Amino acid sequence: MMRSPGSWLGALLVILFVATGAIAQMVPGERVPKLSGPPQEMGEVEAEPIPKWVVDDARKERAYPDQPPIIPHSIEGYQLSVNTNRCLSCHKRELTQESGAPMISVTHYMTREGQMLADVSPRRYFCTACHVPQADVRPLVGNTFKDMSDMGVKQAGSE
Repeated sequence: MMRSPGSWLGALLVILFVATGAIAQMVPGERVPKLSGPPQEMGEVEAEPIPKWVVDDARKERAYPDQPPIIPHSIEGYQLSVNTNRCLSCHKRELTQESGAPMISVTHYMTREGQMLADVSPRRYFCTACHVPQADVRPLVGNTFKDMSDMGVKQAGSE
């Protein structure tokens, strides 16, 4: 029975592939790096002091467009769960008049499709997913960011 040249080529490639894998497994030596280093002694490490939160209640300038505002007060002890959101007790639309807190953005009352809701959208309910309190600490990484206005770029219409 005659077979086509294509089937012979396919069979040859399969045999070559299997043989290459078998030969690679038989080669002596360590190809996989070890996952652990040398054993280290356990010792006491002094903990860094807990940073002080910035609690001046002053709104901070945002570093870039659409940056979520930072939380300018302590949120220690705030309950934020599926059933309770203490942030909304001051920042919800209906409660800002008496609390004096800024109202959360109207985008927090929208679905992904842009449909307005009567209450805060479930995808915007957990505030600390985007908003964070600010601590008075040294930056972990140096920052050389320059704003466009600092580089001599003028705003449109300013001339």
